[in-house]
Amino acid sequence: MAGKNCVAIAGDTRFGVRNQTVALDSNRIFKINNRTLFGMTGLNTDILTLRESFKFQMNLYNLEEEREISPKTFAHNVAQTLYSKRFGPYFITPIIAGLEGEDYTPFLCATDLIGAMEFPKSFVVAGTGEESLMGVCETFYKENMEPEELFEVVSQCLLAAVDRDALSGWGSVVHVLTKDGITTKRLRTRKD
Repeated sequence: MAGKNCVAIAGDTRFGVRNQTVALDSNRIFKINNRTLFGMTGLNTDILTLRESFKFQMNLYNLEEEREISPKTFAHNVAQTLYSKRFGPYFITPIIAGLEGEDYTPFLCATDLIGAMEFPKSFVVAGTGEESLMGVCETFYKENMEPEELFEVVSQCLLAAVDRDALSGWGSVVHVLTKDGITTKRLRTRKD
């Protein structure tokens, strides 16, 4: 979700196979650099594979270009990587959140499993609770929220959606990215 010179990205910590819970501390949101966060939902093996692949690609980019990658360029890199595997796709839905340029403009991007990109200005949702999240986010979203208000809105949206989705939960993590850095907070959610 985008705010005033800030973005937030959140996810639950449950790792499961259908209705069976396997782990309670799954991390699906990764820091790419000081201006870009990357979240993925979907098949956990593909999430881990792509995390390592993008980590390698970003290290190579930093060495060759002698600068950090921008969120928009990283989003295009993700889309190209997914499209290159379109006949045997990675079963993930990635979300890229970041701050673009010198004025720290919020940047949001989501793709499907073959890399078709979407650039919303307000918020984007993905995962098993996508339907619940969409309605709640449409209700609570306001333009130009400050980081504290953005954290509260994202937290309430996630908590409301987790309560309505049997395949989500067991805790959640909210990251708020501002020009001053990343603030990460853990939330307690239902555990059933």
